[in-house]
Amino acid sequence: MAAKLRKRIEKRLSYLHSGELFAAISFIFVACYASYVYPSLRLYALFSFWTSFILLELLLLQGSMYWHSKIKRLREEHTIATPIKIVRQLHRLKSLNLALIILSGLAFMFDLIKWQSSTPTASLVIAFFIYAFAVLEYINYFHIQLSYDSISDIKNLLQSRRLKQSSMNKDFKRLSKYTGK
Repeated sequence: MAAKLRKRIEKRLSYLHSGELFAAISFIFVACYASYVYPSLRLYALFSFWTSFILLELLLLQGSMYWHSKIKRLREEHTIATPIKIVRQLHRLKSLNLALIILSGLAFMFDLIKWQSSTPTASLVIAFFIYAFAVLEYINYFHIQLSYDSISDIKNLLQSRRLKQSSMNKDFKRLSKYTGK
């Protein structure tokens, strides 16, 4: 791999890794700040807030781990192929993520029944937006690429007029060919 191309790819992977990690860390501070500034929202009383927030945080950390493994492999072995060990771990986490998505959906029903009109509507709306963002992150990582933030990604999207398969999904397919599953 040419040194210039490798540096460009490394920069892109570093951007993706640090972006996901920064988001995971900053969302914790935003949630704490929101609770402090707007205590009447009582977000922390909502089961749906917690399940959605934890799901989002886990997904962001999984994404950060994924991009970090690719950077490390590029630096050490001059390839961007994700290590099989990491692909297997993420494939197992895919099931956990789906379970948390279902649990979060059930948590909304629980909160609606338990709190009925005593919880501000804004609290449930915030929890729902966190949930929706987490579901979109899940789709973006494990199925179809939804994030197109580089010029080459946008050009490719406009030319093909189709969403791309996510990098992680490509790795899962590579794993299934490798293991025969």
